[in-house]
Amino acid sequence: MSDPGTGGTRLLGPAEVRALAADLGVRPTKQRGQNFVHDANTVRRIVAAAGIEPGERVLEVGPGLGSLTLALLDAGAEVVAVEIDPILAGGLPATVARFAPAAAQRLSVVTADALHVTADRLGPAPTALVANLPYNVAVPVLLHLLAEVSTLRTALVMVQAEVADRLAAGPGSRTYGVPSVKARFYGTVDRAGAVGRAVFWPEPNVESGLVRVRRYDRSPWPTDPELRAETFAAVDAAFAQRRKTLRGALSSWAGGAPAAELRLRAAGIDPSARGETLDVADFVRLAQVTRGDLAAAAVDGDV
Repeated sequence: MSDPGTGGTRLLGPAEVRALAADLGVRPTKQRGQNFVHDANTVRRIVAAAGIEPGERVLEVGPGLGSLTLALLDAGAEVVAVEIDPILAGGLPATVARFAPAAAQRLSVVTADALHVTADRLGPAPTALVANLPYNVAVPVLLHLLAEVSTLRTALVMVQAEVADRLAAGPGSRTYGVPSVKARFYGTVDRAGAVGRAVFWPEPNVESGLVRVRRYDRSPWPTDPELRAETFAAVDAAFAQRRKTLRGALSSWAGGAPAAELRLRAAGIDPSARGETLDVADFVRLAQVTRGDLAAAAVDGDV
């Protein structure tokens, strides 16, 4: 039996999830990373951790059969759900009409690939991202949406536990790497809890974790796409060969080891250091040196 939501919404339990899937003729696929949450307490905890306020417009990716969608609506949110599967996208409004009829008008569904969806397709600008992301594309989707939807102030996403550790890792840790740095280009990142396997259907063979991103109130650096692209290119190069010093690891990116050393020294970075010791601000300075605008940025107080 499903649990009632705090606002009168019926949240989904295991029986409802399986029945909805059967009605739609849906079987979860590994190709799309589909594992449907069927535990009401879990979706309530996710919404609470996200700090959703009544009336807030929330972007959800991969709503699937609607477990988290219903919990978001129960909290008073307006939800725009992006779903790549046309069958699931088509079935979601009917599920909401059945389990939360009073909230049906607060849901809009966009049938699209979240890796390529653009902000103009989402209607009124969402301020929060709350999602059980498909695990096979979780990091690319998160980074794309942070870049594309500038109105997002927070993101609370469920991902594979190992990925959650990487996203939240700090410089110098064993798990610190490309996702850690790129997520921090947009805001602060921290772990927001763990999620067991038993709350999913089908049960995944990995543990899950919650990650929270809080966008900077005022970015410490310019956020134009060109600087972001240059920063991310440097990050990719630095971690492609983790055992190499930055002088060597960045040689192909800079056009040779001597050129890499010149850029590193100009950015105030030791060429003998390794990528895992740098924070995102270091990589941004390196990108600004490459663009030739570090001095101007320093005068403006952006670095």
